[in-house]
This record gives sequence, C-alpha cells and structure tokens, in this order.
Amino acid sequence: MTAHLFSVSSAFLPLIRNFYSMADNKNGSVAGTEKLPEVKRSWGDEVDDVAEQTESAPSGSGDIAEELNVGALVIDENKMVNKFLDEPEDSSIRAVTSGDTPYTSAATFEDLNLAPELLQALYVDMKFERPSKIQAISLPMILTPPYKDLIAQAHNGSGKTTCFVLGMLSRVNPNLKATQALCLCPTRELAIQNLEVLRKMGKYMGITSECAVPMDSTNYIPIAKRAPITAQIVIGTPGTVKKWMSAKKLSTRDINILVFDEADHMLAEDGFKDDSLRIMKDIERNNAHCQVLLFSATFNDVVRNFVSRVVKDGNQLFVKKEELSLEAVKQYNVHCPDELAKIAVIKDKIFELGQKLGQTIIFVRTRNSASMLHKSLVEYGWQCSTIQGALKQEDRDKIVKEFKDGLTKVLISTDLLARGFDQAQVNLVVNYDLPVKYDTPSEPDCEVYLHRIGRAGRFGRKGVVFNLLCGDRDTMIMGKIESHFGHKIAEVPSWQSEQDFEAALKAAGLL
Repeated sequence: MTAHLFSVSSAFLPLIRNFYSMADNKNGSVAGTEKLPEVKRSWGDEVDDVAEQTESAPSGSGDIAEELNVGALVIDENKMVNKFLDEPEDSSIRAVTSGDTPYTSAATFEDLNLAPELLQALYVDMKFERPSKIQAISLPMILTPPYKDLIAQAHNGSGKTTCFVLGMLSRVNPNLKATQALCLCPTRELAIQNLEVLRKMGKYMGITSECAVPMDSTNYIPIAKRAPITAQIVIGTPGTVKKWMSAKKLSTRDINILVFDEADHMLAEDGFKDDSLRIMKDIERNNAHCQVLLFSATFNDVVRNFVSRVVKDGNQLFVKKEELSLEAVKQYNVHCPDELAKIAVIKDKIFELGQKLGQTIIFVRTRNSASMLHKSLVEYGWQCSTIQGALKQEDRDKIVKEFKDGLTKVLISTDLLARGFDQAQVNLVVNYDLPVKYDTPSEPDCEVYLHRIGRAGRFGRKGVVFNLLCGDRDTMIMGKIESHFGHKIAEVPSWQSEQDFEAALKAAGLL
C-alpha cells in the first residue's frame, strides 16, 4: 500500500476555520473523573539497581482514592515555544492486510468521514493540517468495517496517539451511557497524557471519559461503595483497570474497541502480559467482535511473534528496525574518563549551550543515580527537577506539569518517562546511563534506547542526543546498539571541548 500525502489547501483551511468559528459550540465537554484506587507502584525504573516489574497494589489496598483532577494537569500551551518545527521526514511503512477489505490511504482527514465535531477539534483547536503517514495508512484500517484488529509500529513522534484516539472516539455511541472503548498504558503519566489528547479531540462530541490510574491519597472510599463506571471511554493502567473489573465496577459488556499503547511492553513477559491478557479475554467473552489495536514504536521478535498469534486475523504495519533510528535526531557518543567527568560535561558543556535551546531530559538507570545527579547539579547552582517511581503520585503529576508548562527546563528521569512522554519543546536528550536489560546487564535494551531518544525530535522536529560513555563496558554496549540499528553514531572528539559540543549542536540544526 502506498500513501500519498497532501497538505490541506491553504485556501481551504480558512474556510473550515471560519465555518467552525461561526458554528454553535455545543456544551460537549468531557466529564470529569471519578475517584481512583491507590496503587503504590511505577513502571520502568529501579530501586537500588533492582527493577520494579509489577503494578500490583499492596495487600488490602482495595480502596478508591480521591478524585484525580486531570483538568489541573492540562498543559498551558501559551507557555510552549519551539523554534525548530519541521515537517516529519518520510519513512517506509510496510502494510500487510488481512482479508479482501480494500483500504485507501487518506490524504486529508475529510477522507476518513470523521464526525464534523472531530474535524472542528482537529483543524481549529489542535491546528492539524493533514494526516501523518502512519495516520494516513492506519486510520482507514481502524475506521473501515468490519473493523479488523491492527498491529501498528511506527516512529516515535509520528502521530500514533491520534490514530487510536480518533478510533476510540469514532466508535462510541454518545447515547449509550456505558464504557465502549478501553485504552491500556504502562504508566499513569502516559494514561493521563492520552486522556488529555482524547479530551481535546473529543471536545465537541459530548463523550465522557475517565482515567483509571494509581493515586496517592489519605481520603479513601471502599471500592465496594463506589458507583459503577459509566464513562464511555476509559484510559488507564492494567492493574487499576483489572481491579475495577474484578470489583464489578467496570463492565466490559459494551466495549467494542480495546487499545494497547506501548503494546510491546504491555504484552512482554517482563511487562504487563498477564494482566493485559486477562483483560483482553474478559472483553472477548462479552464481545467476540471487539476490535484490538496494538501501537508501539518497537516490537522485538519475541513480542512480535506472540502478538501475531494473539491477533490472528488482523492488519499489520511495520517499519524495519534499521529505519527506526530517527534521522531527525542527531546522536553523539561522548567518552568520559569517570563519573565526575560525566557530571562536568552536563553542567559545563550541555547546560551552558542548552540554555539557548528548548528543554532537556537526562535519563538515568536507577533512582540512586537520579538522586545523586540531582544533588550534584543543584550544588553547582543548576536548577532541575527529578522524577522517579518512589515519588508520591501527586508529586509526579506536579513535576510533569511544571516541565510541560516550561517552568523547568531540565528533567532527570528514570525510564519512567522513556515511553510515550510527549513534550514538543524537548530537543536535547542525555543518556547519563545507557539502558541495559535487567536480567542481562551486559546486553543493551535497544527498544528502551529508541524510546529514550524519541523524546527529542517529536513529530519531525530537530533534536540531539548525547550518550555519555564511561569505560570499556559502556563502549561495548553502545557498539551493540549501533549494530542492532545498523547506524554508526558520531563522536564528540573531546569531552572537555566546548567548541566540539557547539559544533555538534550546529550540525543538528539547533544553533
């Protein structure tokens, strides 16, 4: 299947915007969230070099925490400025269709027969002009009867979230006050972010939604006393969703579309495979025709083979791993003699030059590394914030919101934010520690590396990544990452030279 993409005519867009600005704005804002259960857990980071691998709540914590005010977490778009916006580069997406249903790539969102209320939100509120390539190819597959399942892989920042959000909004009957669409995510941060996108796109549709994520609170209501969920779309983490289902507060009877965001981790043995499969099977018992959508930037061979067995009669979209290294993002290796040199590089080179740029995320492997690095940088007089799984949920929300609002420019993070975290102003990523597999630390985690660097260069924007290498082990691990993607990464000649770092940023188009 070949996708031909065309921009909506510049003469046509003002007509759309004028039409919608004159239209009667319906009072169709999405309903607020209900009270949520507390689960003290996070995915994707480590405590004292021991990884957290489950999302289960402590025993006896079957309560619902106080209401999650997602509206308070919405980012202030007036504070967001990015000077490096480019059109996303093209990529080859291989489509394998199932059955004889014809699919035609969408050149415009009008080609998809979306509801006028959806087009209004896309064009006027969200300033979309045309579908990205993954959207142009996947949305006809998602929205065309008989609504086949879809396994979709595409670049970070290519617009995958829009695909499944439009799919969910398009499949909901506004007159049925019951849950009809469910999206599962690996972290509460990603679930909240997806809900923000959903509410922007569904602003004029009158569709209700709810976020099912872990919460910290001192005010508890027993889960048995809460009212059944009636939100038409639920987005959440698998542990919380499973708890709601087990308590018979979330019915799966009317769910006709199930989405897995970051599907490779959701269905991996060391991820959320058990919970995800239980939820999927429960839905299938009530609705054998429920459409399943699996989206991620990465699918390793083991997960891909498993997913292909789970989704036997679905469509597939894949990108070769050699094409996933994000050419818009320039990657550099920096050889440092020791840990102190790595800190010196950050504070004296990257921060000094980075003040002229947008925002920076520094990825570390463990919570201890995050705390150590934060303390060192603060002692040198640099302002930064740190996020990791040991923090209270409301503190994590506050840190993410401040970063998204641009109130902080540097964020130190474990792999909690490696996947799916979407902040357009991030154009600089530092791998203070390289990502390695938990069970075999001499082997790189290439999927996590790809997700990390994908935090820069969102949707075709320019970005740069500095990998700080210390010793033969780091050099060996980075060599394996380069071999995996078939991509040789350039080197900054000297970790002590400000001119070398400045030249790297200029080559990336950021200076």
